[in-house]
Amino acid sequence: MTDTVLSSASREVVIGFDRPFVIIGERINPTGRKLLAAEMAAGDYSRVESDALAQVAAGAQMLDVNAGVPMTDEPKLLADCVKLVQSVTDVPLCIDSSIVAALEAGLAVYQGKALVNSVTGEEERLESVLPLVARHGAAVIAISNDETGISEDPDERFAVAKRIVERAQDYGIKPADVIVDPLVMPIGAIGVAGRTAFTIIRRLREELKVNTSCGASNISFGLPNRRGLDGAFLPMAMAAGMTSAITNPLHPEITTAVRAGNVLLGHDKDCRAWIRAFREPGAEPEADTGGRRRERRRRREG
Repeated sequence: MTDTVLSSASREVVIGFDRPFVIIGERINPTGRKLLAAEMAAGDYSRVESDALAQVAAGAQMLDVNAGVPMTDEPKLLADCVKLVQSVTDVPLCIDSSIVAALEAGLAVYQGKALVNSVTGEEERLESVLPLVARHGAAVIAISNDETGISEDPDERFAVAKRIVERAQDYGIKPADVIVDPLVMPIGAIGVAGRTAFTIIRRLREELKVNTSCGASNISFGLPNRRGLDGAFLPMAMAAGMTSAITNPLHPEITTAVRAGNVLLGHDKDCRAWIRAFREPGAEPEADTGGRRRERRRRREG
């Protein structure tokens, strides 16, 4: 089985086929968050810290860290954020940037084995990101698009992913350290986006034997009740073989859906995580119903 092992200085997380689904918290990202972007540009990382702590408390096993604030020194911002987040929580990080110098700065200060987000199939991107990933002993998210853009043909997207996995091996990066993002598209615009994603995910698992991830909220873009749709999508993607996702653990619809998926797929042994999350404080485990009925009857008769 394929296991992608990631770590901080003191904690290890394993993404794998027969393991619980890994939630990668998405909140430390200034894209679309004007207040966070302004604070980060001014050197104020208090919201980064509070978002990190809140996401871990809500159930995120990893955190995505992005510092893409326009007109700033992104390498410095990303390195500062990585150091701060690692000082307040022990979960492994996904270092997220489209700028190679920023990825390098983040990896330089990271303690442990990071996940790099991301590399695409363009030759220039492969040649700049893969050596960096190999040099730092990291793992990488491979996004299945290339110079031709994002194909609506699942066979094309699979072919791009296969090429990235093969090229990674040229740099000594084993397939277990390549997590493929099949590019989930908005179903409000492309009616077959869900079926396409599930088809690619199954092939990635069965044929390439790699772990998968995605930006889960992409599926619901532009539609009402996005959390409800995202919560339905995730267990279906898990059933198709997806093993992690970058999403918002502060939404209970998301964490509940993932926990339920783990139970139904047999990845939550004896439903222990589900019981810990939802059993009422002080409640006794439900067991031996017949015996308890007899005891209540005995007390009444007494």
